[in-house]
Amino acid sequence: MLETAQVNLTTEISEFGETLPVPEVPEKLQIDFHGLCNLKCPKCIVHGEANTEGIKFPQRFMSLEEARQILDEVTGVKTYIEPQLWNEPLLRPLEFRQQLAEIKKRNMAAVFNTNGLLMTNELAKFFVEIQLDSVSVSIDAHTPETLIKVRATDKLDKIREAVWMMLRAREEESYPRIGVSFTVEEENKHELDDFIAYWIKYVDVVRVNQLYADGMYHNTPTPEQRVPCHLLYQSMAIQSNGDVPICCLDGLGQTKMGNVFKDGVKGVWHGEEFRKIRHYHETNQYDQVPFCKTCDNWANYRIIEETIVDDMLVRRYAGTTYYNRIDRLSSWKGGSVTDQSPVKI
Repeated sequence: MLETAQVNLTTEISEFGETLPVPEVPEKLQIDFHGLCNLKCPKCIVHGEANTEGIKFPQRFMSLEEARQILDEVTGVKTYIEPQLWNEPLLRPLEFRQQLAEIKKRNMAAVFNTNGLLMTNELAKFFVEIQLDSVSVSIDAHTPETLIKVRATDKLDKIREAVWMMLRAREEESYPRIGVSFTVEEENKHELDDFIAYWIKYVDVVRVNQLYADGMYHNTPTPEQRVPCHLLYQSMAIQSNGDVPICCLDGLGQTKMGNVFKDGVKGVWHGEEFRKIRHYHETNQYDQVPFCKTCDNWANYRIIEETIVDDMLVRRYAGTTYYNRIDRLSSWKGGSVTDQSPVKI
């Protein structure tokens, strides 16, 4: 049975028939405020060499008023915000602080990933002051020689310093939950064990992702029976121009479910395009959705193993593994997907 949020559930009926339960609003909103990145990682399907089509991601700054429009619609409903999509949020530090403040003053959880190169002590202190829920630094390497192969930069010391800044700023406070991530590729897989052993001594959680490329995750065990993708029932990605693709993995905007500035979050979420896609998933007509046809992210919808190893709570999904420090679990909010969602870029 597909796992979905257990509050404010509705059952939609349209010309496509009765569907699985759908929450009133998505459990997670990923909002891209500007579409820019300061790196060109070879694996990135938007800004890097993996974008073989040369398609441009929307690079438009979403105004504070537009951001408020989105946030106001979901205020008071159980949801959390990831204020980024295929971008580096720290490229616009002043605006990013304003956006985070708008999220937190509405008592919503806020989590994000960063490459760390633009981190400052001022930003690190701000994250503590507003009690940011979680921040993860994408590193992907244990040596500068490997880093330049997988992230097109050799500034490993500067990225590590971003983590130290946040740890120093937080001191003994609970928030933000601080983590690092490693996406496994052929060029860096030999450094994975050293990466985990090094960082688990300092951060709250180490996240290890399998590589998403060519429309699927690599080295992901797939159950025999396919099920509807959990993203269609839990998560909405919003580009800076308000367009909503089928999911966060559609970095090039090949699909469009609607526009939140025109139809609102709920209008798009319960609109005909999402209903149609959910219907095709629920009736095993995956061939009717070209973007989903070969994608195996659907297999990443539940925990397949949870163990205690060397003072770590290790939670494994098909494509993602979390190594959680047991002595730092207090900042992990009661088993919600806020800090342990399997889908992270």
